[in-house]
Amino acid sequence: MSIILFIFQALLIPGLSPLIVGIIRKIKARFQNRQGASIFQPYRDLWKLFHKDEVISETASWIFRYTPYLLFAVTIVISAGIPMISTMATFSPLGDFLLFVYLIALGTFFLALAGLDTGSVFGGTGSSREMTVAALTEGGLIFSLFSVALLAKTANISEMVNAISVVPFSMLAPVVIAFIAFYIALLAECARYPFDNPATHLELTMIHEAMILEYSGKRLALVEWAAANKLLIFISLGTSIFFPWGIAQNVEIVPVAIALILFLIKILVMAVSIAVLESTIAKLRFFRLPDLLLTSLVLGMIAIIITVI
Repeated sequence: MSIILFIFQALLIPGLSPLIVGIIRKIKARFQNRQGASIFQPYRDLWKLFHKDEVISETASWIFRYTPYLLFAVTIVISAGIPMISTMATFSPLGDFLLFVYLIALGTFFLALAGLDTGSVFGGTGSSREMTVAALTEGGLIFSLFSVALLAKTANISEMVNAISVVPFSMLAPVVIAFIAFYIALLAECARYPFDNPATHLELTMIHEAMILEYSGKRLALVEWAAANKLLIFISLGTSIFFPWGIAQNVEIVPVAIALILFLIKILVMAVSIAVLESTIAKLRFFRLPDLLLTSLVLGMIAIIITVI
């Protein structure tokens, strides 16, 4: 039963991630008084891209050709270590929160290299911006997770979930502060407002989209799918660590079924919050982004200080 649940939990990320993207787009369309595409449109887009031919620059090296496969593989590996439904159905060696941060950084690094690889001006600009944002984001992301690790006295995500789920509500102040820091890092890492516009086609404002302009066909599908996976991974990690209540502590059918329903509700709430936020704020100028990322870092440090005290 645990092996079946482990496989199901690992495949839940790639299976649901396009749907989450579709839900966010639908809500944003409603805020703009538009009908919007179906919430299942991202699945149709991926299907279409997988059946299209590719055009690859003659100057592209192996980095450009294999980065989409690496990005998608990294998201699958990460999903195997996050306890979304049960803490007993994860691969423990992949559950260290620092390993999670390093794997995310690995994907970002290779995507930036792929943007530079073809010699495109826009790709190089996007890579430069991406690495700048990533470097400023890592501190807030690590500190937000580290504060919870200090409170739980472990760096393993599954054990952190178990520990936080039994912490009295009177001691959850650092967890709330750390969640705000994590939420800001989520928006930055997943190229969402106010850091980036995932739907933009204006070269002067693109970050993530600029790096993948040269991709087409199957490789573009993998890059887009990996980006959707990354968004759902961050949402799942945030709900699992900072709102762990309801996650099954075993692999019995009834607790797992309840945990699955609660997990779907929590990621839906997170998706709605992202859509509402993106519909009510404007994208910040690039030189204003460090201020917001510094806020994430400071909040993470405050959470650590409160935890230690």
